[in-house]
Amino acid sequence: MALKAVHVSDVPNLDQVPEGPSVALYSAGFARGEARAPFKAPKFLVIGHRGHGMNALQSSDRRMRGFMENTLLSFNAAAKHPVDFVEFDVQVTRDDCPVIFHDDVILSEDNGTIFEKRMTELSLAEFLSYGPQRENGKIGKSLWRKTGSGKIVKWNVEEEDSLCTLQEAFEKVEPSLGFNIELKFDDHIVYQQDHLVHVLQVILKVVFECAQGRPIIFSSFQPDAALLIRKLQSIYPVFFLTNGGTEIYYDSRRNSLEEAIKLCLEGGLQGIVSEVKGVFRNPAAVPKIKESKLSLLTYGKLNNVSEAVYMQHLMGIDGVIVDLVQEITEAVSELIKPAKEGLGESAGEVEEGKLELKPLFSKKELAFLLKLIPELIQL
Repeated sequence: MALKAVHVSDVPNLDQVPEGPSVALYSAGFARGEARAPFKAPKFLVIGHRGHGMNALQSSDRRMRGFMENTLLSFNAAAKHPVDFVEFDVQVTRDDCPVIFHDDVILSEDNGTIFEKRMTELSLAEFLSYGPQRENGKIGKSLWRKTGSGKIVKWNVEEEDSLCTLQEAFEKVEPSLGFNIELKFDDHIVYQQDHLVHVLQVILKVVFECAQGRPIIFSSFQPDAALLIRKLQSIYPVFFLTNGGTEIYYDSRRNSLEEAIKLCLEGGLQGIVSEVKGVFRNPAAVPKIKESKLSLLTYGKLNNVSEAVYMQHLMGIDGVIVDLVQEITEAVSELIKPAKEGLGESAGEVEEGKLELKPLFSKKELAFLLKLIPELIQL
């Protein structure tokens, strides 16, 4: 994989997919200057992170180890709560199968030694050989994981499930649940254009064959992948993922909300997904995003704090990606009510689709929260 920068403007026509009824839509690419249909969320969205929540194996909070992340079990557990989408990470195996897994590498132990293999260098059969197995009596390779601090721990959760493919998710997850498909690439690799195009086409083939009306959002931290998936198709909205300036990367397009806005407008993307700290540190970017007719979602640990989620609704943010699905969906249901609820005769005068805020705290408490958030985001 050569270290060569990708320029989406150099891609004149991305219609190399073999023709057929299920993939003919690929050739409907996005041309520079073409009108961008904005994505409008029907309400404040709550999205389950990697399903029912990511696994923080080093955490003392058992809720962060309840269901194995990025599995059918986790997705369907999230679907039991009023979430609108589940977010998950898609990578493509070396034999061209889109699978769901977050990390760039997969770790296993054999005779006391930890072995590490790059996800995209595994075949589908090799990938599925890790962790719990579907066949009775069959034992898979042990799964380990490197924590943020570098410690390697065994992947122990309370309810395990087998690793899965993207196609299985479409076929076996509650059909009303939307999919926020993160196109996962290694931050440390600059990909060749033809490699990105091939990977995205493989993923799109499964989506077009299996979606059957399911709501879908594409997102990616990889700027060129986000631009290319928009050029390859114009059916599903594409969001650019960014840390919002909380981390600095070699690619300047990833380093601020202002750069994210610029990328979206130039590439016809529909929205931004930012680390919530990036938004709280730069709240002036929110009206700029709205004026650009872009949607804004957030992710991050603060989204597991109901008061922080409530503040984002007040700011005009369109939705949050959360780990504590049950707790945050319950809080949102209490804090944000349909406008017609409890308004009596005046309810008919309220514009359809508007929401009325139902705060559970006083103005004094809210004022304290506004002062507290800048302190929280420095943690």
